[in-house]
Amino acid sequence: MSLFNEICKPGKKFALLIDPNKYTIHSLIATIFTAEESRIDLILVGGSLVNDRIDSTIEVIKKNTSIPVLLFPGSLMQLSNKVDAILLLSLISGRNPDFLIGNHVLAAPYLKKSGIEIIPTGYILVGEGNSSVEYISNTKPVPEDKIEIAVATAIAGELIGNKLIYLESGSGADQSVNIDVIREVKRNIGIPLIVGGGIKSPYQIDEIIKAGADVVVVGNAVENNSEILESLVKAMR
Repeated sequence: MSLFNEICKPGKKFALLIDPNKYTIHSLIATIFTAEESRIDLILVGGSLVNDRIDSTIEVIKKNTSIPVLLFPGSLMQLSNKVDAILLLSLISGRNPDFLIGNHVLAAPYLKKSGIEIIPTGYILVGEGNSSVEYISNTKPVPEDKIEIAVATAIAGELIGNKLIYLESGSGADQSVNIDVIREVKRNIGIPLIVGGGIKSPYQIDEIIKAGADVVVVGNAVENNSEILESLVKAMR
């Protein structure tokens, strides 16, 4: 099964982002149980900080659910061949060469040998800053009022071969991506659009879906309250 093809199928998708640094084994299993009950579509694993718990976290997830697992790597230290696919992120909103191509060159031999599905993804940070992604990547986000820049960046990402565009306000962001940015980016690209960061309520999800997102990613809101998952997923249906 190609996960990219599954993402491209009609219908909106809900993805849960698991940061291994934020979960104990007990809380992870409890969250996965709730994810199963809530019938989420995808699980993403990754985070901004380097850690050595990627493999063990994925193993726990895979033992407790059949929900597809994608790697959402924040660094070269977060590679694993235990997932179903990897979002190979290029931070196209920034100008740090390490996150545009440098890390990819270093990871390429490992990824080639791993045999896992590779999904090239154009990653665009949007908003007023103060996110972990901005700090770790040493890049600035596209200002949320510069919609034309976000749109042009997304178009460029598609033209250079990315299969997905990921709009992100960043881990720990105070608010989600501007609805007007989502709407205009979706209107100008022909590939699936993922939106994440700062999403905490069913209302936000409803607005993001109406604006055109194909996949909505929620992470921080669930870390301390997995019971919120059910209401968030219902907003997708």
